[in-house]
Amino acid sequence: MPPDLKGSKAGFPALEVPPLDVPELLAVLVRQSGPFLDQFGIRRNLCDKIVENLCSKRKNQLVLRSLVAGEPPAVDPDKISDELDLRIASVLQSTGHCRERGGSWTDFMKPDVTDGKRHVAIVTTASLPWMTGTAVNPLFRAAYLAKSAKQKVTLLVPWLCRSDQELVYPNNLTFGSPEEQENYIRNWLEESVGFKADFRISFYPGKFSRERRSIIPAGDTSQFIPSKNADIAILEEPEHLNWYHHGKRWTDKFNHVVGIVHTNYLEYIKREKYGALQAFFVKHINNLVTRAHCHRVLRLSAATQDMPKSVICNVHGVNPKFLKIGEKVAAERELGQQAFSKGAYFLGKMVWAKGYKELIDLLAKHKNDLNGFKLDVYGNGEDAHEVQSTAKRLDLNLNFQKGRDHADDSLQGYKVFINPSVSDVLCTATAEALAMGKFVVCADHPSNEFFSSFPNCLTYKTPEDFVAKVKEALANEPQPLTPEQRYNLSWEAATKRFIEYSELDRILNNEYSATTIRKSNGKAIARSVSMPTLSEMVDGGIAFAHYCLTGNEFLRLCTGAIPGTRDYGRQHCKDLHLLPPQVESPIYG
Repeated sequence: MPPDLKGSKAGFPALEVPPLDVPELLAVLVRQSGPFLDQFGIRRNLCDKIVENLCSKRKNQLVLRSLVAGEPPAVDPDKISDELDLRIASVLQSTGHCRERGGSWTDFMKPDVTDGKRHVAIVTTASLPWMTGTAVNPLFRAAYLAKSAKQKVTLLVPWLCRSDQELVYPNNLTFGSPEEQENYIRNWLEESVGFKADFRISFYPGKFSRERRSIIPAGDTSQFIPSKNADIAILEEPEHLNWYHHGKRWTDKFNHVVGIVHTNYLEYIKREKYGALQAFFVKHINNLVTRAHCHRVLRLSAATQDMPKSVICNVHGVNPKFLKIGEKVAAERELGQQAFSKGAYFLGKMVWAKGYKELIDLLAKHKNDLNGFKLDVYGNGEDAHEVQSTAKRLDLNLNFQKGRDHADDSLQGYKVFINPSVSDVLCTATAEALAMGKFVVCADHPSNEFFSSFPNCLTYKTPEDFVAKVKEALANEPQPLTPEQRYNLSWEAATKRFIEYSELDRILNNEYSATTIRKSNGKAIARSVSMPTLSEMVDGGIAFAHYCLTGNEFLRLCTGAIPGTRDYGRQHCKDLHLLPPQVESPIYG
């Protein structure tokens, strides 16, 4: 081997570290064999003495070298075990070998993150111009995480072939290339936040499921994050991303994996045929896949199912333009101007599960109590015709309009936003209405718990209470938001909460786990650990079983997967300039 490459491998710096000598190798063997030797009556303190004697030669050499150089001894005789660990770690690092915690259950190719610049990959299940929560919120998260400049950020979004784009994206908007869609995303974002966000946007192959009205990944999504950047992963909707994931385990490839649960899938499934049975299986599948693929799970509200390793925290903010509208309304009211000239409205995708059933039931039951009450409804969706015909049949005073942006000028004059939905996890439209200084009338439900602390949020428990709250909102003026309330709705506050509850504050500050040893000069070296814990072995077993099951096309189809999504297809290869999956991941034998 050439001299300049001696002691280096795969880009690791050359280090002049002498190899372990025979006594040190024997010391390692004795120490690792402690539990085994204990079965033969050889006590632990005797093993420690053997290790100390074997290491004494090396120790004496280091002490002598320090004294000759006029420095204090470099080795503390009472810390022989720690110094042996440092020796092993130094030798392993000098050869380029890096073994992470968990033995054969984890990935040997995790990146070196000791340079102080961390890599965060945000993986989500939708992308603009589809204006859904899992497209918009991860985009804002990427922008505000990148704004701090403490870490490099990549946003990984699905790429749809043109035939699927025509089904999903509004106004017949389609893109011929990922670069074209990326420009659209960046322009929309910069217009919304008012600054240029420095992060990378990448694409993975996805296919649209008409039955589920959602995008399913095709192939191994994790492969679209290079191993050198595989440090921290944020999985937006981890259960959705991993239902049919047949690829590398996320916790094997990444040092820290955080899942964020956006959707109350069980609530939607229960409304379908045989919903209770389907919900039972989906609940347990969600638990298994999130446990196997995440270190930490954040639930936006208690309306989601309880999952392993999960905590509840709202880590979403509102688009800054809604806060600006709220500030404008407050300024107009201070000048004595009338800010709100209209009554009540509802805005949401026109499907029964998005609160339309609850809305029509409430208005039909209390039509006489709300005599003269008129509600404007804005939305498009698959159930639009059925919803409108039902309202007409019941003779409800509803004025249906086409869906539009919540910040549209035509909506800013409304004083009361009514949202009876109980299927949401954390309704974005409710947060936006509060940010604009409006009253919000919503159900006393776990999904609205975060909003209930705002004085303009009027929650109801019974249908009669709903009538009372609507009348109260129409008869009064909403209170202006305080600076603290505005901040709590912002993405700056949401990002701060996210960093705290996901434990990223500890990780981004380079406070490594117990598998890291710190040198005296402050540098960190990964410790080699021989065996995973029992919990890690269980999680690894779940991940392996899931990998085997998702590799069988028949089982995939039986559980509702889109045919041909185990690997990406030809069109995705062409659009994303990918090698065919048979070449990318060949099967031998």
